[in-house]
Amino acid sequence: MKNIRNFCIIAHIDHGKSTLADRLLEYTQTVTERDMKEQVLDNMELEQERGITIKSHAIQMDYIHDKEFYKLNLIDTPGHVDFSYEVSRSIAACEGALLIIDATQGIQAQTISNLYLAIENDLEIIPVINKIDLPNAMPEVVEEQIIDLIGCKKEEILYASGKTGEGVEDILDAIIHRVPHPEGDPNAPLQALIFDAYFKIVNGTLNKKDLVKFVATEKEYEADEIGVLKLGLVAQDKLSTGDVGYIISGIKTAKEVKVGDTITHVKAPCDKAIEGFEEVKPMLFAGVYPIDTDDYEDLRVAMDKLQLNDAS
Repeated sequence: MKNIRNFCIIAHIDHGKSTLADRLLEYTQTVTERDMKEQVLDNMELEQERGITIKSHAIQMDYIHDKEFYKLNLIDTPGHVDFSYEVSRSIAACEGALLIIDATQGIQAQTISNLYLAIENDLEIIPVINKIDLPNAMPEVVEEQIIDLIGCKKEEILYASGKTGEGVEDILDAIIHRVPHPEGDPNAPLQALIFDAYFKIVNGTLNKKDLVKFVATEKEYEADEIGVLKLGLVAQDKLSTGDVGYIISGIKTAKEVKVGDTITHVKAPCDKAIEGFEEVKPMLFAGVYPIDTDDYEDLRVAMDKLQLNDAS
């Protein structure tokens, strides 16, 4: 557990967050050059088309530093203002955050609101000035903005370029040395926090084929498959405190899963659910009908899945 680092990236839209994430994946050899495509984490068609991150992603990077093995879990978060709830869910699963600021634009309003979310969750903030390779970059000005905003020291600010890969090793070193490892008890009753389509184990250990219960819905399932997320799903026999992963079980509909719910064991349940998450109130109301009535069931299933990913 002491060698696990869970961190997210906070940035305004177009500040180069996904491109910098690609460089981290490349440097840690999580993806090979053959598998690499621009903006690996942005794999939905709309994201690729518009260059914005909509859905939260989680990916594990294996990294050796000073001859010691580390597991770095990157929780990729949306930077666009419309997806702030997804940001809050991802932040709750982290201990640290990279604050990415564009060297040509400086701090933007959305950056500040997401930063405050991270500070409220006691995350260790690592400020990074990105796009320093651009001719119109103004790193000294942006540096002053960051110091005024979070009160850090000048030497705590990192410089990077997602395009050229400059500064990536410094960022990985800062994650290892500055982001705290997860706190928790692997021998305690299981407590796992659901965020988006994944979960993070806060206390306890989860084994394949364990009988688990979702606390809010009181539904019980067998963990048919558990694992971690790399470029794809990688099955494991056991996940422990601090790990971020996925579970495949006999869940019939997406409505059976509540984002922010707690997963625990049926036989030795935890005393209480993990705090801090609320039932999400829908923000958008619309009547949608398929042109072809035969597509009604497909539409209903799609809307159920969409509600799980973003309940607003």
